[in-house]
Amino acid sequence: MGILVDRKVRESVVEVRRVGEKLMTIKLVVGESTLNVVSAYASHAGLAKEIKRRFWEGLDEIVRQVLPAERLFIGRDFNGRIGSTASGYGEVHGGFGFGERNGGVTSLMDFAKAFGLVTANSSFPKRDEHLVTFQNAVAKTQIDYLLLKRCDRGL
Repeated sequence: MGILVDRKVRESVVEVRRVGEKLMTIKLVVGESTLNVVSAYASHAGLAKEIKRRFWEGLDEIVRQVLPAERLFIGRDFNGRIGSTASGYGEVHGGFGFGERNGGVTSLMDFAKAFGLVTANSSFPKRDEHLVTFQNAVAKTQIDYLLLKRCDRGL
């Protein structure tokens, strides 16, 4: 788990924090903007509910500490599939995902909805090969997402 920072903006980093072993956040001040970048690795379906609960509580804690005027970017592996359609999550899902939604993604969608976030990589059309974030010999899927505040969708 880590976040790469380009040399050109390294001096802009004002805070680095880990929350458990599956969450990391950095805060940068670039010009007039404060950016919060979060790297997240959600626990997969086979793990205990307690581990999953701690992940979502940690992410909740991070997001609540972001001030309204600050920008927020949450990226990485959420181990769930949002599917190709919004289906009840129009304020979160832009309608351009991949494949079928699975039950494991409900936490992600509900979390995004609660905090006014959108899945940026479902907000505009792309070819399937640009949507797929995991592939093996049997299947292709999209499990990596970029979440940001709804008001920042146009960035």
